[in-house]
Amino acid sequence: MTHGWHWIAALALVSGAAQAQDNEQEELTLDAVFGSPSLSGSMPRSLQLSPDGRYATLLKPRVDDRQRYDLWAIDTSTGEERMLVDSEALGGREISEEEKMRRERMRLAGTRGIVSYDWGPDGKALLVPIDGDLWLAPLEGAPRQLTDTEAGELDAKLSETGRYASFVRGGDLYVVETATGAEHRVTDGASDTITWGSAEFVAQEELDRSSGHWWSPDDSRLAVARVDESGVEVVQRLAIGAEGSSLIAQRYPRAGTDNALVDLYVMRPDGSERVKVDLGDNPDVYLARVYWSADGQALWVGRLSRDQKRLDLLEVDPATGASQVLLSETSDTFVNLASSGFGQGGEAGLRSLKGGGFLWLSERDGYMHLYRWQDGDLTQLTHGDWVVSGLAGVDEANGLAYVTGNRETPLERHIYSVRLDGTGEPERLTESGYWNSGALDRTGTRLIIQRQSPVQPPQVYLADNTGERLAWIEQNAIGPGHPFAPYADLLREPDYGTLTASDGQVLHWEAMKPEGEGPFPVILEVYGGPHAQRVARYWTSPLDRWWVEQGYAIFRLDNRGSGNRGRAFEEPLYQAFGTVEVEDQLAGLDWLKQQDWADADRIVGEGWSYGGYMTLKLLEAAPGAFAGGISGAPVTQWGLYDTAYTERYLGDPREVPEVYEAADVLPRAGNIADPLLVIHGMSDDNVVFDNAVRLLAALQQARVPFDTAVYPGQAHGFQGKDILIHRTLAMQAFLDRVTAAD
Repeated sequence: MTHGWHWIAALALVSGAAQAQDNEQEELTLDAVFGSPSLSGSMPRSLQLSPDGRYATLLKPRVDDRQRYDLWAIDTSTGEERMLVDSEALGGREISEEEKMRRERMRLAGTRGIVSYDWGPDGKALLVPIDGDLWLAPLEGAPRQLTDTEAGELDAKLSETGRYASFVRGGDLYVVETATGAEHRVTDGASDTITWGSAEFVAQEELDRSSGHWWSPDDSRLAVARVDESGVEVVQRLAIGAEGSSLIAQRYPRAGTDNALVDLYVMRPDGSERVKVDLGDNPDVYLARVYWSADGQALWVGRLSRDQKRLDLLEVDPATGASQVLLSETSDTFVNLASSGFGQGGEAGLRSLKGGGFLWLSERDGYMHLYRWQDGDLTQLTHGDWVVSGLAGVDEANGLAYVTGNRETPLERHIYSVRLDGTGEPERLTESGYWNSGALDRTGTRLIIQRQSPVQPPQVYLADNTGERLAWIEQNAIGPGHPFAPYADLLREPDYGTLTASDGQVLHWEAMKPEGEGPFPVILEVYGGPHAQRVARYWTSPLDRWWVEQGYAIFRLDNRGSGNRGRAFEEPLYQAFGTVEVEDQLAGLDWLKQQDWADADRIVGEGWSYGGYMTLKLLEAAPGAFAGGISGAPVTQWGLYDTAYTERYLGDPREVPEVYEAADVLPRAGNIADPLLVIHGMSDDNVVFDNAVRLLAALQQARVPFDTAVYPGQAHGFQGKDILIHRTLAMQAFLDRVTAAD
């Protein structure tokens, strides 16, 4: 499920090259909002520090093509910036359908050129996939091509010593020697339903595991997943495009149906000495996480039960595959997996320590916190009513871990240093007022920090290990030459405040208002689903500012179930979609109607994905309360959505069908009495278009009038400037009509 960033906010973070412009104040137009360069300025992706901290590397879009990315390097001592790999010079061919699907799962649909890369451990070269082939790019000299085939190479990575590169081709795992280019296929037996070395659909989409093979620290072994999809239901999905339609047969594990069977093997780099890992007697589990110990003598595997109420960390002997349970996380509702993210290098939830044991993220006290496991003991390193959102790095020499979290306020995220011996309090290293992410280099001396605020687009700087800024990597200040400079008078911070839920918990809200006294028509923009957080000190989208310039106020509220607030705040949604989150949003609506600046008769609900579902549930629950609703790409029947997401929160529909009936939109579609606009991409493979079709049929059967705006060829995340402008204008026309003064 798309979450965290609503599509309006996400559009603001598409990178663009900053160009000099006339800085006189201008009218903000949709052509500027969706055009090139991005009004958010130069917003790089895939920020990394070289192992020695000497270089910061990043992906930047081309000036003439904001969707094609090249690899750049910045010398952290001199500030010198140069392009390392020109994707257009080395690539250009069409990527495979498998790679397109993988990018969709990674929320990179529509991007071209370089979308990922991997540093060699010696810091002298990088592995760079470009349009299906692999290149080894040294810091000095020309890139060298490692593969040259019509078939695409997926999930490419360098081994821990840099001696090998590995990738998946045609469903099998291959290893190539980086020095000689000699290539070896290390698995066999791939077919239409069997793959080696890649993550299955639900692992990519819902479990935050994008890889399917893992190198040991000394390159002596590989852990490799084998995926068997033969039991997964084949769904016929109609993709309606602008130039025709196609029927796509897709193996899609709907809630209540069979998942792929996933096994794990350990083998040598040439495929020899293969052993199967003992994952237990029950094959209907999720392979959630895989980690190697720092000395390579143990493999640690996260085994998640199908109902996601139990996560076992298995310790595996890589020579035999024998396993034992090291520790377990349990819940009466659901266990949250720690997410990978900026600076974690895919080590979501666990970091092996050279001194023995590992660091572990757990919610066992009600909040995600950092623990240290050593010699069978688990010691809690952070405490309190706040959330550790990720691990940014470890400096074992100085006894420190670096984490991100929200100790001061849920509206901000900061980087903290934490002592590995459990003494003292976390030390905040970043400036208040911002939302931060960060990563520590392997030497423990340099941090690369990315931050943003409601009036500052994302910027990146290099810091020492105390957080002191050493140099800007991308300052992105809104001054002369910045794309947003002609509209700088629109830079106003939102208002923030709190309400109280029925169970006494605090709900945070934010509001953006036009100039003047009002009252204004209001867009109540909602997401509302699990884990997402919409109210925070993020950079405020230029599109939000465009709506404000059109005379609309924007209001957001994080209801119960939203992310980064702990288990007690999230768990009310368990087996209760469409209840407490709707209650909280309606409480926000009631409060909003009492404000002098808001026109109580001109409030429109609007949301995308889970937010589209929420818009419909709000209209069903409170007929006549809204001036109208805009529902984008909504889930309307939860039985159409995938196993891992849906069953985590609602249970198995074969066991609790009444939970699904209560959560679905369709049985109560006839309750909708307010004007409604439904928007959906007709090639959506995430929330499939069938959701919208069934909704429209139910509305027609109930004689409920509605408007539609459906888009041929568009998936869950819309692409293309003209399409995005058209969608916005369709929304504006609807809003202007339903909020028109009598």
